[in-house]
This record gives sequence, C-alpha cells and structure tokens, in this order.
Amino acid sequence: MVLEVAGLDAGYNGMRVVRGLSFSVAAGDVMVMLGPNGAGKTTTLMTICGLLRPIRGSLALSGASIGRRSQHQLARRGVSFLAEDRMLLRSLTVAENLRLVRDRARDPLEIFPELEPLLSRRAGVLSGGEQQMLGLARALAVRPKLLVIDELSLGLAPMIVDRLLHVVRDAATSTGTAVLLVEQQVQKALAIADSGIVLVHGEVALRGPAAELRDRQDLLRASYLGSLSTESSADRKAIP
Repeated sequence: MVLEVAGLDAGYNGMRVVRGLSFSVAAGDVMVMLGPNGAGKTTTLMTICGLLRPIRGSLALSGASIGRRSQHQLARRGVSFLAEDRMLLRSLTVAENLRLVRDRARDPLEIFPELEPLLSRRAGVLSGGEQQMLGLARALAVRPKLLVIDELSLGLAPMIVDRLLHVVRDAATSTGTAVLLVEQQVQKALAIADSGIVLVHGEVALRGPAAELRDRQDLLRASYLGSLSTESSADRKAIP
C-alpha cells in the first residue's frame, strides 16, 4: 500500500474533528473522500500531508511512518498536495510557476498543453480552470507516489471538471500514483474513482467500491442530509 491510515484522530489544539479513521490507498488507485461540509475531510488531508500533527493513530507512506513529518519532508518523499487555494504564486507567470517545480519527472505542458499559450501570463489573472490546470500540472510533474487533492472542482464549469478528473485518472493508471481526492461533484468523482469513503461528523459512515457507491444514491443522499449515522463496526460501514 502507498498510504495507510489507521485509527486516526485529528483536529486542532487537541480538539478532535476526525475520530478513528482507517483506510488505505494502493498504487494506481483513486480513492474519493465524500461527505457534507464540516465532516472532517480537509482536516484529514491536512494531517496526511503534514500540515497538522495526528492526535492519535498512525500514518504510513509505502510502509514508513510519516505521522511526525512536515509538509516539506513529505513532498521530498513523494507526496504532492493540491489544496483548495491551488497553491500558486499569483504574481509570477505560468512559466515561472512551472520553473519552481524541482526534480520534474514529467513535462507539465505534456500534462496540460492548454497552458503553453499562457506561459507569459501571470497566474493571478488566469481563469479558475486555468489556475487549477497549472496547480495540477505542478503537482503531477514530479510523478508523486501520493497525490492528495482538496476540492478540485471548486467554482469550475463541468467541462473543465471533466478534463481535470480525466488527467487525475490517467496519472493513477499510467504512472501508478495513488490518489486521495476530496470532491463535492460526487457522481463525476465516483465515475473515475476505484473506491470511496464517506465521512459524517468526523467518522466513517459509508465505504465501498466506487461502482457500488454510485448505485446507492439513497445512502449517499442520507449521508449528506445527516440522516445516516456512523457505526462502530467497520464491516457495517461497508456497502450492504
């Protein structure tokens, strides 16, 4: 497994937002993390990527413990994080943003040829979709072991979302990158994912193969409406 999360409690100043979270993501797989606002999804991603320290539990990357590592240390170990703010230097041009990526294993313009005519343009004046392409190109250029993405589709048109998700799926399939994706475009995300996990109030309410989650709209709807309770048994959290 590339990423293994076991019994994770996470939060802020000792206050638990996420409790007892366990899952794993294999090389070449895409896992989508779903759930309503405030469920603990971003907190989970920030903890995995070294921006928060776990309160309890363990995190491992390719078998090595990473729970005490910083974001910078994890980046050197092959973890790319694309946060909700797209993590761009907006005063720099597209070309300058791309030049800041060290140890590139892929040409970012091969990932998104759409960026080539924009190389001299400042990142801050790009459209939202162009900014997200630039952010994703930067994250994938290093050919990461683990790609962690928070809200890829935020504020973007459906056609752009489809393009971005296709690139994410292709990166997992063609390079073996493990992907953990938080996404509110539920059906689009499940269409390219291998598995999914649903958080409600910081705990797992539902998990299973993406294809089975797509077929259980009733359970997904209940989780977002807050009428699906969490369970203490991992087996009972799986799709029936």
